Amino acid sequence: MSIMASFNLSSLNAGFFILLGIPGLEQFHIWIGFPFISYLAALAGIGVLLYLIFKEHSLHEPMFFFLSMLAATDLILSNTCVPKTFSIFCLGPQEISFPGCLIQMFFLHYSFAMDSAILIVMAFDRYVVICFPLRYTTILTHQTITKIVMGIISRSFCIIFPCVFLLKRLPFCQTLIIPHTNCEHIGVARLACADISINIWYGLVVPIMTVTSDLILKNTGV
Repeated sequence: MSIMASFNLSSLNAGFFILLGIPGLEQFHIWIGFPFISYLAALAGIGVLLYLIFKEHSLHEPMFFFLSMLAATDLILSNTCVPKTFSIFCLGPQEISFPGCLIQMFFLHYSFAMDSAILIVMAFDRYVVICFPLRYTTILTHQTITKIVMGIISRSFCIIFPCVFLLKRLPFCQTLIIPHTNCEHIGVARLACADISINIWYGLVVPIMTVTSDLILKNTGV
């Protein structure tokens, strides 16, 4: 309660937020954070994977290119969340600026959207290999792969970027404390002192439609 009281802030324009970590488990944060050392091993593994795909010419195929995209997206996701989470677990509640919170929120959700889209493309790649093995190189040409990559990036950006504007329009005049380890759309919106119906509907409908459409595409072989 003392932590909550000391960070009880009021502002129409949010200057910064306080990330608490996991409420009620503050005394265990240091132990919860210990396994996050494996984050360094994960970074090393992703780095080795990307290096091998880049250097080994026999791996310069669409499937491994999409695999490298998936690894790079996971790298973005890890660097977006883990360092701040680790600092919270080791040093206690941490401040994050409003712009920093928006950036973290964007890349957090953007990475998940990218992962889902890349998995669809990888499923399509395997579908072509199995059903049209002799036409594989003519179907997945460099031009086609470039268009697919641009489509993945654009789709994920168009889905997530509106969340930034939906949060920037809100006034914040309540306690700017986020009982979590990172900024996420609805978690930040709930701190606003205004109607957040649009945020709730967007945060609910868009992910459900995205995940549902992705599942349908994967199950039908794209």
